[in-house]
Amino acid sequence: MFECLRRPAALLFRTAACIALLCALGAWPAGAQDRRQNAPGAFDFYVLSLSWSPSFCAEVEERGGRGSRSQQCSGRPYSFVVHGLWPQYENGYPEYCEQPAPRLPRNIMTSMLDLMPAPGLIYNEWDKHGTCAGLSAKTYFETIRKARAAIKIPEEFLDLSQAKTVTPTAVEEAFIKANPKLTSSAIAITCNRTRLSEVRICLSKDLEFRNCDEVDRQACRRDEVNMPPVRGG
Repeated sequence: MFECLRRPAALLFRTAACIALLCALGAWPAGAQDRRQNAPGAFDFYVLSLSWSPSFCAEVEERGGRGSRSQQCSGRPYSFVVHGLWPQYENGYPEYCEQPAPRLPRNIMTSMLDLMPAPGLIYNEWDKHGTCAGLSAKTYFETIRKARAAIKIPEEFLDLSQAKTVTPTAVEEAFIKANPKLTSSAIAITCNRTRLSEVRICLSKDLEFRNCDEVDRQACRRDEVNMPPVRGG
């Protein structure tokens, strides 16, 4: 079935037929399946990604990294911080919808540092995801702030003073308990080999909770993960 992709000398019509076959069988990458690919404003819903900052900082230290994002690893104690607000398709997602991306004003970047404590992260999120929202930079980051304000972080995670071993299901249930309209089909917990990485919550364009099957399928499958403690204080 894949022979037409392995033969450089294949005729054009064979290549086209093979691509059509791959798409029909679902073997083509998910991000390429939507006909609106990378059209600003043409998407189905958002994913609000909340990163567990202590896990991120532990990974930065393990890599010996000193990039701009590591600014969140000193100074203020951070628990969950906003990684991004990502436009999504039901299958796949758009990215870098305007190239080059409109320049993000510095005053907008600095206004977001309380939620996204790294300049490099903010600039990257605008270039990769914000340009796909079909909004001005000001409105896009205002939308991030509104989305974050709509989510209540469970109290047990606000000031975690000691490392904690948790199940992804327990973290999910804690968020559902703290946010009564949230359902298990609208949230996904992600992890690396040992640590909890992110909580991803699916929201409509009106910032209401909504189901998202593809995001849910990408959730952490480990029995237990570690949550390093919040730093500083």
